[in-house]
Amino acid sequence: MSDARDIIEQLLRRSRGPRGPNGPRTITPSPPNISWKAVIAGIVALIVLWTAASSLYQVQPDERGVITRFGRVIGIAENGLNFKLPFGIDAVQVVPTQRVQKEEFGFRSEKADRARTQFAAGNPDESLMLTGDLNIIQVEWVVQYRIDDPVKYLYSMRLTTKTLRDLSESVMRRIVGNRIGSDVLTIGRIEIASAARDEIQAAMERYDNGIKVITVQLQDVLPPTRVQPAFNEVNEARQQLERMVNDATKEANQAIPKADGTAKRTVAEAEGYATERVNRAHGDVAAFSAVLAEYKRAPEVTRTRLYLEALNKVLPKIGSVVVVQDGQATPLPLLNLRDGQRLPPKPEATR
Repeated sequence: MSDARDIIEQLLRRSRGPRGPNGPRTITPSPPNISWKAVIAGIVALIVLWTAASSLYQVQPDERGVITRFGRVIGIAENGLNFKLPFGIDAVQVVPTQRVQKEEFGFRSEKADRARTQFAAGNPDESLMLTGDLNIIQVEWVVQYRIDDPVKYLYSMRLTTKTLRDLSESVMRRIVGNRIGSDVLTIGRIEIASAARDEIQAAMERYDNGIKVITVQLQDVLPPTRVQPAFNEVNEARQQLERMVNDATKEANQAIPKADGTAKRTVAEAEGYATERVNRAHGDVAAFSAVLAEYKRAPEVTRTRLYLEALNKVLPKIGSVVVVQDGQATPLPLLNLRDGQRLPPKPEATR
């Protein structure tokens, strides 16, 4: 116990500090040697630095600065180094007017590294929608916009970006709800995106908030996970139907022109044959009329000529000629008509 008491007394003496003859001794530090000129120079330097820091500001090439003086807009600063009144008299709000910004619905993009961007889904409150035929589908889309008027963007309404998101979701749900699920999943994506873009831009113009919608893009349009196999089967059946229709259309496009060509060729041949027969008939009539006129002038001569021409046509076609005299058939060797039918041999072509 005595050892503990001695330790406590030593600690109390140390805490009291050194003592003089009349009690505790107070140590007073010596005042530093302060130069008032240095103090004033330091204060002036601080004021100059503060003035320069609050007067100069930088605006990037894709940005514009909205200048306000005591809360009132007095102008727009272009890109580069600019000057404003210091000490909070002028304030500048920088707005990215030349940059295309985007709002994502149903998913969020996360930059994994400098080269790749990963898309993280998991927002069913935004993506799940009810179609016109009471089917539930998952729609993910992106709205790309640009700030056209920075003053209207900052001061025409509160929460401009949130208004854009709420309006985009409302428009997309209404458009999807007016269509059947198969159209949304297959052929209606471009029409839906175009209609949504036009309606959102029209609303932004009515609000006059300085936002210009550039495009609306549908990223993924998928059925819910539980019914996705059934939707895949339906899509495969639709694709097979379209393929069969395309094949049938191809065959029809090949068969119809071929049939038209055959019909036109047949008609042309018939018309040519008819023209040939008519012309031949006209020629026969003209020849008969000419012979008739000659016959009327010289009947005997014309009759003999016709007889000889007939023999000239008929005799080469008969095989042999037999002259019958006094009941005996005697060949006529002078008329070697069978040899007349034989054509002379063609000369061999010289190589």
